[in-house]
Amino acid sequence: MSEERRQAVLRAIVEGYVETHEPVGSKALAETRSLGVSSATIRNDMAVLEEQGLIAQPHTSAGRIPTDKGYRSFVDHIAALAIPDAHKRAIGTFLSDAMDVNDVVERSVRLLSQLTRQVAVVQYPSLRQSAVRRVELVRLGSEHALVVVVSEDARVDQQTLPLGEPTSDEAFERAITEVNAASVGLRGAELERSLAEWAGRPGQVPWAGAVAATVLTSSRGGTVERVVFAGTSNLARAGAGLETDSIGPVLDALEEQVVLLRLLHEMTTSGDDVSVRIGAETHHEALSRTSIVAAAYGRDASSLVGALGPTRMDYPGTMAAVRAVARYLSKVVEH
Repeated sequence: MSEERRQAVLRAIVEGYVETHEPVGSKALAETRSLGVSSATIRNDMAVLEEQGLIAQPHTSAGRIPTDKGYRSFVDHIAALAIPDAHKRAIGTFLSDAMDVNDVVERSVRLLSQLTRQVAVVQYPSLRQSAVRRVELVRLGSEHALVVVVSEDARVDQQTLPLGEPTSDEAFERAITEVNAASVGLRGAELERSLAEWAGRPGQVPWAGAVAATVLTSSRGGTVERVVFAGTSNLARAGAGLETDSIGPVLDALEEQVVLLRLLHEMTTSGDDVSVRIGAETHHEALSRTSIVAAAYGRDASSLVGALGPTRMDYPGTMAAVRAVARYLSKVVEH
């Protein structure tokens, strides 16, 4: 019973500190929280929690604040809370009319930032070996053409290519018809063979090989991992919990996408639907005063969505929002 009560006291301290950004005292807990015990009992529990390194006293005569270890204990003990229905409806409404994967990702990162009031991070889905839905060729003057490849997974890629020499309208239109016949509905080795046969036909336009290579690269999903951010201004808002001199290093770390992606991938291999790294657990000095909440989504859970903010964050709300957005993204990507 005493251990359960101490967990309740720890939770009350975390929640109180997140709400007020002020150290939490035993008297305030007794008056504002339904703990069912006296302030003297709460003080005894706080002494034990302090000995365990879960809370700390920032200065004499102050209340207590959670340590990174305390946040970790809190996160490990909270239930997998569901996101509020209002947030669920917001996710469905905001993302349901997205036009393609690019639009879904851009909308998702903005929405997650709004829901959590943290920095939101979304990795573009790793969509490999996707069948081609259609190929469009658009003239850009007399010397260039835009190749637009629409995949079955609704991803849209485009590439500008030089034509090399003047091409008649008839030859240009014929190339559009032929490249679609050689690629629509195909993927992988079958697509590669079909495009090679088309590009190698006698009398073919000289830029056919470049078009074929663009279509093939698009169908494979590419190899560059890309992440997008939203809400970096949240780091500087009043009460965010980060001093001004801490924000610059955090922004620099976000720009190092390789470092961030490695960290997110490490987090999402834990087997949990939502993973949390707190403070020093990030193993990155610039992020030592932040926490990251992340989840995997998509085919084979190969892509990532997350929120980054100060260690003094609303963990239950942030975890629920990240979980809900990840599940929605998975439905869109796997559809």
